[in-house]
Amino acid sequence: MEYLVTMTTRVPDGTTEREVAEVRAREAAHSRELAARRRLLRLWRPPLGPGEWRSIGLFDDEGPDALERTLAAMPLRVWRTDVPAELAPHPADPGRGEVPIAADSEEYLVTFVADMPSGTGPGSPAESKRVRDMAAGGHLIRLWTLPGGGRGIGLWQAPGAGRLREILRSLPMAGRSTVDTVPLTRHPSDPAQVT
Repeated sequence: MEYLVTMTTRVPDGTTEREVAEVRAREAAHSRELAARRRLLRLWRPPLGPGEWRSIGLFDDEGPDALERTLAAMPLRVWRTDVPAELAPHPADPGRGEVPIAADSEEYLVTFVADMPSGTGPGSPAESKRVRDMAAGGHLIRLWTLPGGGRGIGLWQAPGAGRLREILRSLPMAGRSTVDTVPLTRHPSDPAQVT
């Protein structure tokens, strides 16, 4: 099962820079081990405010308990809180590793909350075809459904935010769903290969 985990770290007051550097080095080494075991698939940084220290990770684990064990074993967990979201397969997901990550593009997590009449939602033939076209064009990397019905989240790439807006406006469900876009920056420990 795949999970999107928002990880927020708060270093306690009085912690030395050396202690922080040591824990971060252990975290990076452990992230490489998780990637080698195919538990950590991707790692990003969302936009950060002053003093914030957050990451978003895409994990693959055997279930919620196994994911908790994986997260608890990470060195930064001593200072970090994790909020996982279970991802369910979307019928139009291009599939893991099917769409290459382009070096000249920016990545975005886009959450859709559908408000559509029956037969026109994310699973409609027109929407499915357009989503397949977006994957074939290298814009949609992955697509999942979220718990709660009518909610989906996709990992998209585009040369910039303006181009991504154009792409999203071209979807048949545009204007009939609420869209939340989070720009992502690749984390230094991201295991993904960029082409």
